[in-house]
Amino acid sequence: MQVIDAEAVHQALDFPSLTAALRDTFAQPAGMPQRQVFPLDDSSHSDAFAVLPAWNQKTIAVKAFTYFPGNPKKSPELESLYSKILIFNRETGEPQALVDGTSVTYWRTAAISALASQYLSRSDAKHLLLFGTGRLATFMALAHASVRQLKTITVWGRSPDKVDKTISAIQAAAPQIEVKACEDLPKAVAAADIISCATGAPAPLFDSAWVAPGTHVDLVGNHNHDRRECDSELVVKAEVYVDAKVNVFAEAGELLIPVSEGVFELSQVKGELADLCRGDIPGRQGEQGITLFKSVGTALADLVGAQLVYEKQA
Repeated sequence: MQVIDAEAVHQALDFPSLTAALRDTFAQPAGMPQRQVFPLDDSSHSDAFAVLPAWNQKTIAVKAFTYFPGNPKKSPELESLYSKILIFNRETGEPQALVDGTSVTYWRTAAISALASQYLSRSDAKHLLLFGTGRLATFMALAHASVRQLKTITVWGRSPDKVDKTISAIQAAAPQIEVKACEDLPKAVAAADIISCATGAPAPLFDSAWVAPGTHVDLVGNHNHDRRECDSELVVKAEVYVDAKVNVFAEAGELLIPVSEGVFELSQVKGELADLCRGDIPGRQGEQGITLFKSVGTALADLVGAQLVYEKQA
């Protein structure tokens, strides 16, 4: 059995091949129970341990991760999240590899958003507004740029230093794109063709009244039932799609809060990513509608990322 570290993951993956592998896999039959998240104390936003199983005709996979949000305050050496993915041969059950799950998560999260964007954003989208300056931010920008001919990426963040670092990282990887800091948020939201949010924000990041017709909104940062990155008004007026109902309907405050307010029903969700990949439902219909994609992450995407890394190591 191979042990594959983060460096090998980053060397093996690229967005075109990963996005294609995700599309092919999501279009085929697979098993994916609801992931199990276990709080390790009484607070709903503190230390936790989670297990995410999935399988298809080729591979069985399980990702395990720990989430300790207080770690950075304990020591600069500590991360808030640690993760590993164990994959097995579906035909024989033989263990194949233990893959660094944290790095795979960055790649697959961004690639899932890019895949959804292929179905839901306008084909002529040129301007991405990126909320967030964490480690996922650069992955999100480059993933979206891999499926749309972006001309401009505007970065919003609370720390000017982190905004500058994020801009530099994106610009180094995509020098053909203008990358700039957000100086006027209402204007940036109104000008964006795609809005991608990858933050830890507990409350909406922008006013939905600023969102222009034809915009695609991508929400990946929140995994809690009582937090959200957008307001209820946006959910009500958008065509809403999710990566997988089994997890989103249990965790995503973006949908659960409007449901609790009585202004939205989960039955109004148009469909899942797998429905789009199979062609069971259409994606964007027309140029003026607002589309919204909510992702909390899926074990099947972890399987695809780990399997692709393993196959490239063979």
